[in-house]
Amino acid sequence: MSTNSFVMDYKLYTLHSGLRVLTVPMPHLESATVALWVKTGSRYEEEKISGISHFLEHMVFKGSVKRPSAKEISEAVDSIGGEFNAATSKDWTNFYIKARAENLAIAFDVLSDMVLNPLLKPEEIEKEKGTILQEIAMYEDTPMIKIGEVFEELAFSGNSLSWDTAGTAESVKRIAKSDFVRYRKRHYYPEKMIISVAGGVTEGNVLKLTEKYFGKLDLQSKSKSKFKNFETKQDKPQIKLKTKKSDQAHLILGFMADGRNYKGKYAQGLLAVILGGGMSSRLFIEVREKRGLAYSVKTAVERYQETGYLGTYAGVNPKKVDQAVGIILDEHYRLANCVKRIANSELLKAKEFLKGHLALALEDTKEVSAFFTDQALFLAEILTPEEIFKKVDGVSLDEVNFEAKRLFVPSRLNLAVIGDYNDPERFQKLLK
Repeated sequence: MSTNSFVMDYKLYTLHSGLRVLTVPMPHLESATVALWVKTGSRYEEEKISGISHFLEHMVFKGSVKRPSAKEISEAVDSIGGEFNAATSKDWTNFYIKARAENLAIAFDVLSDMVLNPLLKPEEIEKEKGTILQEIAMYEDTPMIKIGEVFEELAFSGNSLSWDTAGTAESVKRIAKSDFVRYRKRHYYPEKMIISVAGGVTEGNVLKLTEKYFGKLDLQSKSKSKFKNFETKQDKPQIKLKTKKSDQAHLILGFMADGRNYKGKYAQGLLAVILGGGMSSRLFIEVREKRGLAYSVKTAVERYQETGYLGTYAGVNPKKVDQAVGIILDEHYRLANCVKRIANSELLKAKEFLKGHLALALEDTKEVSAFFTDQALFLAEILTPEEIFKKVDGVSLDEVNFEAKRLFVPSRLNLAVIGDYNDPERFQKLLK
């Protein structure tokens, strides 16, 4: 299907309780994803119990009023051939069930019971602490994942955005049932929640099921949840080094950028594609194809509500890390200084890359749900895929060059490295 004919629409309703319901009917599909999104995550937490958002995500699977054990919840989903899971980020938490559309009522029943009526048994909490501590340990032993956390600890230092979503071993061990109860009262209330359903469904049926299973939502917050906005004080390049013996050095080199509602975000997205968005991108060619310094090298934009960054990840030969950092940095500065100008054909290719990847992702009802709900939670307006394609097509070469000049300056530069090094000065010199 051509992206120019990629038509997909949604409807957004608000119930009397304040709960919003978002539907994306896709009549040609046999499946559907029903998801509950909550506008809260690790940045909303208290530091002493950091990780509680993620911990709560785990606990809803451990037993509910109707299904008192994890086994009973799993059996209910398995009996309809469905899949279910959840995820926690720094500013949202979601829970979903994906199944055949004809089993939508069962999916609503299970999901609402899990999330609204978790038992939070103290013995299950203690058992799950062990699981989460192993999850934290797994990330520590997986530098390709851990490097993102190290970079954000550096970039957002002093703000809750710098905290790991899973928390720390110490904070997880502290969490008790009373903390979960207090956290739910403070953060889980209708105005912060969205029920999202995408797939082979009708709006009427979705609204009927939402009223039945979520209509009597009595979660009320006495104090509206807030977080402290991140305000950068950075005025020079910053480096964070995590010393770890490994056969590969992992790094993220990034420049501070802008939040979710920034008007130039499409130009920044295209800039990231040109740098490291595919196997024909500038960094992939320079770092991997020409010099063989890395297997994986890629650039992406990460956005939060009020801030963000454009970062490049690479896993490189530890003996050639200096060369890799130098090349990655040079490619950024060449764009900023128009030394290696962007051709119209290069910009057109980047636009088709962005649109094509979005179109491919939206073949999955779970991704469709996330695409629309993320906008409903955080953006000033909700755009359909077709409208986003038009926004991308409308970006000019001047706009991309403007973002390169604005972003790629030393005062926005951060570098995080995991590897067998103990001399941060070595990397600080590279950034000068």
